[in-house]
Amino acid sequence: MSETMKNKKPALSVEERAEDLLSRMTLREKIAQLDMKFGSKYCTEPDPNDNCSVTETTDYYWDKLREDFPDGLGYLHDNYSVPAVMNKLQKFFIENSRLGIPVIFTGEALHGIAGTRATVLPIPTAWAATFEPKYAYEAGRVIAKETRSLGIYEVLAPNLDVARDPRWGRTEETFGEDTCLSSRMAASIVRGHQNGDISAKDSVVSEPKHYCIHGIPEGGVNCATARAGIREIESCYLPVFEAGIKEGGAYDVMASYNSIDGDLMMTSSHYLKTVLKERLGLKGICRSDWGGLRRVHYLHKMAKNEKEAIYLSKKNGLDCQGGDEYPNKLWVDSLEELVNEGKLDVENINESCRRVLKIKFELGLFENPYTDENEYKNIINCKAHLDKALEIAQKSVIMLKNDGILPLQKDNYKKIALIGPSSDKVRLGGYSAKIVGRKLKTIYDILKEEFPEAEIMQCDGCGISDGDFRFALGDQHHLQGIKVEKQNENIDEAVNIAKQADLIIFCGGDDTISSGEGRDRCELTLCGRQSELMKLLSETGKPMVFVMIHGKPLAIKEESDISNAVLSCWFGGECGPQAICDVLTGKVNPGGKLPFSLPRRSTMIPCYYSMLPGASNEYYEGRGDALYPFGFGLSYTTFEYSDLKLERTGKTDVKVSVTVKNTGKTAGDEVVQIYVEDCESSVVTPLLLLKDFKRVTLEPGEAETLEFNLDYKAFLLMNQAYEWVVEPGTFKISAASSSRDIRLTEEIELD
Repeated sequence: MSETMKNKKPALSVEERAEDLLSRMTLREKIAQLDMKFGSKYCTEPDPNDNCSVTETTDYYWDKLREDFPDGLGYLHDNYSVPAVMNKLQKFFIENSRLGIPVIFTGEALHGIAGTRATVLPIPTAWAATFEPKYAYEAGRVIAKETRSLGIYEVLAPNLDVARDPRWGRTEETFGEDTCLSSRMAASIVRGHQNGDISAKDSVVSEPKHYCIHGIPEGGVNCATARAGIREIESCYLPVFEAGIKEGGAYDVMASYNSIDGDLMMTSSHYLKTVLKERLGLKGICRSDWGGLRRVHYLHKMAKNEKEAIYLSKKNGLDCQGGDEYPNKLWVDSLEELVNEGKLDVENINESCRRVLKIKFELGLFENPYTDENEYKNIINCKAHLDKALEIAQKSVIMLKNDGILPLQKDNYKKIALIGPSSDKVRLGGYSAKIVGRKLKTIYDILKEEFPEAEIMQCDGCGISDGDFRFALGDQHHLQGIKVEKQNENIDEAVNIAKQADLIIFCGGDDTISSGEGRDRCELTLCGRQSELMKLLSETGKPMVFVMIHGKPLAIKEESDISNAVLSCWFGGECGPQAICDVLTGKVNPGGKLPFSLPRRSTMIPCYYSMLPGASNEYYEGRGDALYPFGFGLSYTTFEYSDLKLERTGKTDVKVSVTVKNTGKTAGDEVVQIYVEDCESSVVTPLLLLKDFKRVTLEPGEAETLEFNLDYKAFLLMNQAYEWVVEPGTFKISAASSSRDIRLTEEIELD
């Protein structure tokens, strides 16, 4: 093979091959690699079950594809199907590309690849509730294996926003309110996706989003501006993306729609170039979020027309447009004109195209562009993946209250009233695959099996949302048509059933209308007539267990007060009902902890544990602290902490050890949380900041000494000169069961 065909030599480095191929491409071909389009828009047979999927027998409008993409294409999205269909499309793009450049198929995979086939895992907030990063990694492995087996090479996940406004609908996609917890989960999920080698047939490219501050939108409204200062940005939000990129190794990121103090992320040279590419060393591409580029022009009023919007974003560090933003011709024509007019340096295009090509070479697409057309059948929904989905769901259940009624003793109950809008429905959460061809078991189904001698009387009683809500943001057609089946209002029937029962189990909370992307709320109360129904049920005088299946933090003070026990069960995926029943019956001892603080009232926000001191938390209406704080969760057993020891192991390194003992009568999990307080600092700092944590399983009477190594990062602050320093002085280091349950504290001097 001649020297002039380096890109065809697998033995050469990715850099050499990419550079050679780049040198052979026309300007228009380079620009076309920086575009993403929806495959389902070109199919002859859209899937009737999902508007982002296509059937297994679909063909495509090939002439239209040739017309729209004469110079090739970088990425294809929303074409969920089987490998045979993906291979058909891949063959088209290779054969209709002058240089034979394959396309990268990409897809949504927040907690399982979208479409109609995948295993639906619990939502990421549930992973965070385990306080065990290995579960984020293992969830990532399930996602990667199933995604790649279907012929998709990149996932538009994870969501690494630190969510501190619970009104925001996308809260359920995140790892919670805390930087430390979110960072540990971020690195783990990315490692799970990529597994150190994206060319492997069970790995995918990970694309964290929404870089870099999307979780504190003004008013809790999706895409609204974020009001945050430099110190808060650098201390609270950027570290999570740094963990995903530098520790996890994420290739790509998606830039957020919104502005930060007026600096629009899509056009921010500081955040896209200086921070993301220079400081964090992003090796892949940064793409726009769906509709984000158009907003530069029509919403943010920063550009007079579409071409100028493209110019501002491309000049300042954006590599690719995401989704179905501008038509390919407009995108390619505009950038070609900008280069020819001298407004945009051709090296800007070259650098972005180089990044895309390197990913394609690293994925191995030039040598292996096609996917085995049968192997996916042994991978999708396999027993190992369903077992892992169940395990994560079990570990994520949080017990918020228990007066001793749980676990349920089967002999005590002959008639159980199973009431509520989620008692006979499986709540999967947003960005879930559609369940087609298999039936999922509900809590009602499982309890009938668990209590064969009891009469289980089920009644919805009420609904959650009214079922008629519609929301679509720009061309985000994955949001269009989402509809929840309207439930009948039968409160009287529910109360009558409860009067006959020995026990009431109320299952309610959220659905995909009250929580999820574009489902922002100005109240955090239970939707619909759930609270009214719970109050009527409590008036029967029967014991009541509240099973809260939700996506975002909810204000449940009144509901908690009238319940004998409360379980927080985030959308638990397709195995969520089984996990809930396992905890109710005592097969599983709950060990999850809250990744969010739950406010006393929906008006008492913000409500996160690490707020800066300086004001009272008292209102005229009462206490303003959390009803249930960050890190909180009960168990069927009890734990005792002792022997907290601190040892200096370096100038700014401290080894922490603490002994934890199970003092109860059953095996259980405890999450030991290590918090740090800077006792005197040059700037205001939180009274508590989580710096490390470990989950440990202990048998009755068993004790274990846990060790934590805190390095300089645990003591850093950004001083008045905006410099990162460890200031000399006293630090309090605490071992805790939650942010409000500090068990042991010691002080140490750092000089």
